[in-house]
Amino acid sequence: MNELRQIAVVLALNLRNLHTRFWPSLVIVVGMACVVGVLLSMLSLTTGLVHSYMASGNPQQAIVLSQNSQFEFGSGISRASIEPIFDAPGISKDPTGAAMAAAEILSSIPVTIKKSGFASNVLLRGFGPKSLEMRPEFKLVSGRMFRPGSREMLAGIAAEGQFNGLNVGDKIILPDGEWPIVGNFSTGGDILEGELVADAPTAMAALRSNTFNSVIVRLATPGALSAFKKALTSNPALSVTAERLSDYYLRTTQLFSGFFNGVAYTVGAIMAIGALFGALNTMYSAVNARMLEIATLRALGFGAVPIAVSVIAEAMLLALVGALIGASIAWLLFNGEQKSMGSNVFNMLVSPGLTVLGIAWALVIALLGSLFPSIRAARLPIAIALRET
Repeated sequence: MNELRQIAVVLALNLRNLHTRFWPSLVIVVGMACVVGVLLSMLSLTTGLVHSYMASGNPQQAIVLSQNSQFEFGSGISRASIEPIFDAPGISKDPTGAAMAAAEILSSIPVTIKKSGFASNVLLRGFGPKSLEMRPEFKLVSGRMFRPGSREMLAGIAAEGQFNGLNVGDKIILPDGEWPIVGNFSTGGDILEGELVADAPTAMAALRSNTFNSVIVRLATPGALSAFKKALTSNPALSVTAERLSDYYLRTTQLFSGFFNGVAYTVGAIMAIGALFGALNTMYSAVNARMLEIATLRALGFGAVPIAVSVIAEAMLLALVGALIGASIAWLLFNGEQKSMGSNVFNMLVSPGLTVLGIAWALVIALLGSLFPSIRAARLPIAIALRET
């Protein structure tokens, strides 16, 4: 009988007798479920936030910020700079020949969170005339569109669901008075759904601001960024930088994703160590309980390798069951759960990639935890096993 067949026979025998080791085996299943469940629930926070940002990052578009500004907040582009930016080469044109570009503002508005009542902030984005055309995913789901030049706002469905006072008919207080919410919109789950939207020039007057925070442009071709960026940086009248919008959002997410993922992996590693020792003790106990069985198999001609592999395979199958349970619990409890982090509103995401990661963690822990017990089982002399039994 070849080794593969021997492995299959021994593994089948192990699984058939697994009910006799039910409670020790349950230690591995529960331990892996806890490790994977906690790890995925923590990683789903940053995964959801990164997904929301990257869904907004169209590689066909570019963002222009003021020189030495890393983000829209803190960037200031004067009104006099807008026309030279719009005239730069590399920008797509509409049928009338107008540049597909929009100067936008970004401000923070105080609100309260619905569930907790705690104070928070929501972002107010001022749209230019071309902002909607460059966002074909923008859909009005209730109410109506704001009128340019009027003190009116729209609220994204994520912001409306997370914060108080953002339903159609509610009013937001700005320095120049009340601004009614006249509609709610959806953008397919990207980060804009957690913001308010209004007419940029009107909002600038209300906020007493004379500068835009950014300019969003649609590139004529994906490769037109170089020419567009060179034209901006070589113009002495401008003090701006440009980058692809998808790269901008990727850079933005790296600031927080590294920290929160580090916390998640640290907590997961601590729990994994506990699960590792649990698997180690369980598989040692399983080997001790199977001494007579192992000695009999060896006497019948089964090799040491199939015996060792069967021990590892048993631990990994138990770990796989625990990982699937933990991933399922994390998905049921957290996938799609709406959260706010700072001024960002997004849905937590337990993605297929995260599930695969959790399963990989569980299998590696099981492999390490069963390695030494498998070696013990493989090296166990037949005479000693029969005598100890």
